[in-house]
Amino acid sequence: MNSSLLLLHGALGSASQFDKLIPLLPNHWQIHSFNLPGHGGAPLPSDFSITYFAEAVLDFLDKNKIAQVHSFGYSMGGYTAMQLAAKHPERIQGIVTLGTKFHWTPEIAIREAALLNPDKIAAKVPVFAELLATRHAPVDWREVLHRTAGLLHGLGNGATLSEDTVRAITCPVLVGLGSEDHLVTEEESRAMAALLPNGRFEKLEGVKHPLEQVDPGLLANWLTTNLAGFFK
Repeated sequence: MNSSLLLLHGALGSASQFDKLIPLLPNHWQIHSFNLPGHGGAPLPSDFSITYFAEAVLDFLDKNKIAQVHSFGYSMGGYTAMQLAAKHPERIQGIVTLGTKFHWTPEIAIREAALLNPDKIAAKVPVFAELLATRHAPVDWREVLHRTAGLLHGLGNGATLSEDTVRAITCPVLVGLGSEDHLVTEEESRAMAALLPNGRFEKLEGVKHPLEQVDPGLLANWLTTNLAGFFK
C-alpha cells in the first residue's frame, strides 16, 4: 500500500503553511512538501505558470525517488496537482483539492489581480505585507505578487485546464470547498467534479478560503477520512 502524500501550497504561500497540519496526520503516512518555484524563498523562474509548477513537482518527485504519490493541493496547489496528473498519470494516484478555483475569465482575472497591488497591501494591510516579505525572502515579495497577477491574467485568457485535459485525469479526485469560501463557487467546483472521470465534490462547513483560517485539526481529520479510501 502506497501511503505517500505530497502537500502543495497555494499562490503566495509556502510549504511552511503545512507545519501545523503535518503532525496531525497519521504517522505511518510518508508526507512530502516543498516550495513551488518563486515561493517560500525558492528562486523566481522565468516561466511562472501552472504548467511550469507541475514540471517542478515532477522534478521534485524524481530527485527524491518518489515513484508515485497522492496529493493534497490547496488552491493553486490543487490546480498544479491536476495538471501533473493529466500529463503524467503514472505518478499521481489520487488528488484532494481545497479551495481551488477552476473557472476563470478575463474579468475575474482582472478583479483578482487588482487585489495583488503591493503598494495598496503595504499601505492597508502592513501585517500581511510583512508576512509575505518574510515568507518569500530573499525573493522580493512585490515581484512574487507581480508574477502571480500575471499568472491569473494567463488563466483568465485561456491558460486553464481544458475539458480534454480534465478528462485525461483518471485517478480519484476529491474537489473540496469551504462553505465560507468567497473566492471559489460551489457551482464551478461541482462542475469540475462532474467532468472528472473519477471525481467527487464535498463541502466543508464553516471553512473559509485562506489556509491560515482553516482549523488544522478539522483539515487533518477530513484528509485522513478521505485519503484512507485512496491509499489502496
